[in-house]
Amino acid sequence: MSDVVLYEQRGPAAWITLNRPDKLNAMNEPVVAGVRAAVARAAADDEVKVFVLTGAGRAFSAGFDIAEEVAQKVETAQQWHQVLATDVGMTMEVWSLPKPTIAAVRGWCLAGACELAMACDLIVCAEDARFGEPEIRYGSGPVTLLMPFVLGQKKTNELLFTGDTLGAHEALAAGLVNRVVPGDRLDTEVERLVRRIAPTPLPVLRFTKLAVQAAYEAMGLRQAVAANLGYSSLLNSADTPEQREFDRIAREEGLRAALDWRDRRYGGG
Repeated sequence: MSDVVLYEQRGPAAWITLNRPDKLNAMNEPVVAGVRAAVARAAADDEVKVFVLTGAGRAFSAGFDIAEEVAQKVETAQQWHQVLATDVGMTMEVWSLPKPTIAAVRGWCLAGACELAMACDLIVCAEDARFGEPEIRYGSGPVTLLMPFVLGQKKTNELLFTGDTLGAHEALAAGLVNRVVPGDRLDTEVERLVRRIAPTPLPVLRFTKLAVQAAYEAMGLRQAVAANLGYSSLLNSADTPEQREFDRIAREEGLRAALDWRDRRYGGG
């Protein structure tokens, strides 16, 4: 495992920590590779009953590293398809892991990180957690389109058209998360859930999860994700004036200035 993704076994659970706290755990190529390696390691270890995914510091993750994407100058739909396919692959490997998965979320959980959390079977969050997919505000879109299957059409439309975010209790009311707890109790609550799950034999857990997954996939989840990959590749390559301005500000003044410019266009919300 790399130092940007930590793997720790705590009893019957493997705890995987996104470890770029100075960047709000923004996901770059090493993080994506590290998560995929962690999934493979946990899947192969019969001592692991539950897979827990969390972030170091004050955030789960702010999403994919925008600064890295700007620096790479990815432009064409074909180039975007290659980049996004890797990101989708990581998220769907978490979805497909044949063991229960729990996202332990504090602070920001945005964009591709929100999708990564939604790919987990359960989400437990701290009271300061904030969820959303603000990609539309800089001319992008959801990489792995899981939100309609979690929240339904109307709430998904609202969040994806506006780029707005949900606080912890809003996310609980919307059905995005299972539990909201004080920040200092987050790990304790996740560990309690692990203890409730772990007595069940691994084959029973595996086939129960496969059955639930089959229900969602019968509703077209995988087809929707595959179709969205094509749409997202086109969307990211649309080269609108707003996208060009965001990229210019990010290159010349830094990402923070570009994000401030973006949010001012939406009233700062």
